[in-house]
Amino acid sequence: MITNEVQARQFVSQIPVVDAEAIDRLERLAAMLAEENNVQNLVAAASLDHVWQRHIADSLQLLRHVPRETSRPWLDLGTGAGFPGLAIACVLPETCVLMVESRTRRIDWLVRACESLGLKRAEVIGSRLELMQTRKCSVISARAFASLPRLLDLSARFSTPDTIWLLPKGRSARQELQELSGWQHMFHVEQSQTDPDAGIIVGQVSGETAKSKRNRA
Repeated sequence: MITNEVQARQFVSQIPVVDAEAIDRLERLAAMLAEENNVQNLVAAASLDHVWQRHIADSLQLLRHVPRETSRPWLDLGTGAGFPGLAIACVLPETCVLMVESRTRRIDWLVRACESLGLKRAEVIGSRLELMQTRKCSVISARAFASLPRLLDLSARFSTPDTIWLLPKGRSARQELQELSGWQHMFHVEQSQTDPDAGIIVGQVSGETAKSKRNRA
């Protein structure tokens, strides 16, 4: 379990895809986040003293569930302050990372951050998810975006049977998964490495159940 900034930095540095350039981008992201937080409340001010543990390592732990090669985009829903989307883009600069955000000031921040960090393959989609054009993705992530049923209703159209879903859910992970119905899935809960009380829903979705489809019709 990662309990402090030293451990968080060490954890990040040991991720196979993280090189010196990635660390530099993450350092710059942390500095930019602290500065922008004086302008708009992106994250809790107290969390800035633990930014590597609370935001960077917390985001990058998702990588251990993703194959090295992903042919389709990584879709991050409700990116907000940039986590996990911006952090992922910092260490996977050759991956197309789609960050969906509907709030104007957050959109502006994400665009400026991508430009400053040179994240040419990252794309900020300033729109509500419901209005976004369907694109099949290799990975779908969402941190505090919506309840699990609502999230699946909104975003299953971006998924294939091979798409990996990575959904940090805090303390509610196991309960939300236990209560999920209407979907054929292979989800399970992984323990967060940065919070002993948090879980991450990981897995794949093959579609809605026949009964759920009839109810929708």
